[in-house]
Amino acid sequence: MGVAVREKKSQRLSADQVMFLPPRMRVMHITTRERFGGWLAEALTEVGGMDVEIDEAVGSAAGLAGLREENYDVVLVSHLPGELDALELIAGYRTGGTQLPMLVLGTESDQEMVAPCFEAGADGYLCVHTATTRNLLWAVARGVERHRLLQENHRLLSAEQSRLRREHDEADRLLTHQRALVGGLELLRHAAQENGSFFPGSASTASEEMTDGDSPIFSANKSEESPAWLPGELLCHYRELLRTYVIMGSGNLSDDLHRLAELLISAGLSARRTLQLHLQTLEELVRGLGARSTRHVMTRADLLILEVVVHLAEGYRQRYEERIHPPQQLRLPGL
Repeated sequence: MGVAVREKKSQRLSADQVMFLPPRMRVMHITTRERFGGWLAEALTEVGGMDVEIDEAVGSAAGLAGLREENYDVVLVSHLPGELDALELIAGYRTGGTQLPMLVLGTESDQEMVAPCFEAGADGYLCVHTATTRNLLWAVARGVERHRLLQENHRLLSAEQSRLRREHDEADRLLTHQRALVGGLELLRHAAQENGSFFPGSASTASEEMTDGDSPIFSANKSEESPAWLPGELLCHYRELLRTYVIMGSGNLSDDLHRLAELLISAGLSARRTLQLHLQTLEELVRGLGARSTRHVMTRADLLILEVVVHLAEGYRQRYEERIHPPQQLRLPGL
């Protein structure tokens, strides 16, 4: 033991030489009445630049009670089969939720004990006959680093899950507002029908907006109170366009959007019906995302419906101009 102590003193390190160690550190040493491995634990107090406080607990019950009452940075557990089994103790602590760095101090060689200690949940193993202060310090540093990274990873995962939940809640709110907008347009349409005034989709504008049966892409004359009136071909086409738009943006889809607007105009779809088509397709896409982020999809979807409505409005404006100012046959020269 004296040789080990002399070796320990000759290889002391400064705390600045080992990363991840705090300047003040509290250590719990769970040992036996003979203070097995006590000299190795006390070697931490000789590290320059660190304030180390070591509390000893005799037996596993006293160690568990101490961990419940105080906060520690590292736990050292002496391993003496038949008197104090560190592997069972650490496995029980891990099952109970203890996440502190734990190191095992024993007399067996590293080749015999390293793997069993890792399997039990320990962060390392040190043989008291061959370990030095340098070994102990680096083992403690790596254990502290590992558990700090685990805590940071858990914090980041929790933050990511909270962010995803907020995004999904925000997507649900936006979809609810947009559905309310469609409902408001429906009320305006009914009011326009009752008053006999001009409103897209009312009886007075039947020539401007074709009925379901008049359009070749509609298979049946269904009620527009339900989204079931939307044709399957149009839904599939818009679904693929929305997915492509989410990935690529509007840069390469201007011609597709123009053709879509022409298709919607030919089918006689108003802005309200187009928004219904968009919402139905977007809700299916959002549900398919599962727990993934919805922010990018919702942003791109808003841009898509904005472009579609602009194309749709421009197309209807051109149709209106052609109706108000129809083309006229000019007289031939000399007649």
